Amino acid sequence: MLQRLAQSDEPLSPPAWGDSPFKVSKLTAAYNNKPVVFDVSFTAPRNALAAIIGPNGAGKSTFLKAALGLTPKLAGETRVFGKPLTKSRREIAYVPQRASVDWDFPANVFDVAMMGLQAEIGWLRWPKSEHKARVMAALESVSMQDFARRQIGQLSGGQRQRVFIARALVQNADVYLLDEPFAGVDAATEAAIMDVFRDLKRRGKTVICVHHDLATVRDYFDYVMLMNVMNVSEGPTAKAFTPETLAKAYDGRLPAQESFAAAAQ
Repeated sequence: MLQRLAQSDEPLSPPAWGDSPFKVSKLTAAYNNKPVVFDVSFTAPRNALAAIIGPNGAGKSTFLKAALGLTPKLAGETRVFGKPLTKSRREIAYVPQRASVDWDFPANVFDVAMMGLQAEIGWLRWPKSEHKARVMAALESVSMQDFARRQIGQLSGGQRQRVFIARALVQNADVYLLDEPFAGVDAATEAAIMDVFRDLKRRGKTVICVHHDLATVRDYFDYVMLMNVMNVSEGPTAKAFTPETLAKAYDGRLPAQESFAAAAQ
């Protein structure tokens, strides 16, 4: 189970709003000289479940990738617990969008999860029994232990997402960043992923997700940033996720299946 991934399973103190585990300052990124993220700052509190929300084309994924140094930026800085990103890589675990992954890569479920320990083990060293145990514990936490020897390309979309979350879990990071973790998964997988996130929060971790389903924001997240190229609103969900801020972020046009009342009340 998840408890076996951490040295301590004791509940930690409530969220602290200082010493941010992930702070981005004045980030600007562009494609073809056109800004897609402009002067966005974001300060995640400790021990929080945070969401980055906005319409399609708002720059959410670009913001996350640029903040992590995975795509170029024109300006901005990222700090992790006050330290530069370059000195904090092992404190961060990142799960990309499933659409950006080559699922034809010849690897089984166990090997994909083991990739999360690459920085710790190194490419030229064999994993020890303790590393293998951590991988199996992570797979068990997302109910994928029975698929350990299955080729990753043979799995369903939801199963693949569970494996990539297991790959992040083995890192035992302090900050987990996920790009659309619920996109295209079944209801059972979504519930299983949320159980993992809540357990991480209980153990004092911070989880930050790019998220698209407005109807689940209040149930899933206690902190949000609404953005549309720029930061529109940020703070505890009850204060920052309102009909007024949604109207501003979505230019008054929510997706047809949503409503202000359902999403923000």
